[in-house]
Amino acid sequence: MSLDDKHVAILVEDGYQELELHYPRLRMLEAGLRVSVVGAGKPEYASAKGYTVKADVSADEVDANGIDALIIPGGMAPDRMRRHRAMVDLVRAVHERNRPVAWICHGGWMAVSADILRGRHATSFHSIRDDMINAGAEWSDEEVVEDGNLLSSRTPDDLPAFCRALLERLR
Repeated sequence: MSLDDKHVAILVEDGYQELELHYPRLRMLEAGLRVSVVGAGKPEYASAKGYTVKADVSADEVDANGIDALIIPGGMAPDRMRRHRAMVDLVRAVHERNRPVAWICHGGWMAVSADILRGRHATSFHSIRDDMINAGAEWSDEEVVEDGNLLSSRTPDDLPAFCRALLERLR
């Protein structure tokens, strides 16, 4: 299967971090993947700085079987995402299918809420380190941490390595 046969979903909610959504989105599109921005039910979402992005679909309309990888950007959006059962269930369902679940920064909150961290190695923005550990993760302060189908990074500075690692997984 070539990359242009693969589908990557990126979760979005208000308060998303601009680079952490758009940089991976553009890198995945550039590599030839089909990319969908998955929201919580609204047609459009505002970033922390007020930039908007349109959702292609709502999480409750997405079949995890059709997703080859899931990206969870940070900012304060994950705190809003975890309030939507369909978004949390989608993260868990993609994980259960052993497909890549990739997050950066505060995106780890969705992994916490989906209960997919027990016994796994991960990273995140340092302020949610305790949340990750309390959810059962072995936390490391590294640019990219890969453990099975989980891929995580800390901040926008890690985006080049984050995207390289995810694209490598999808090849």
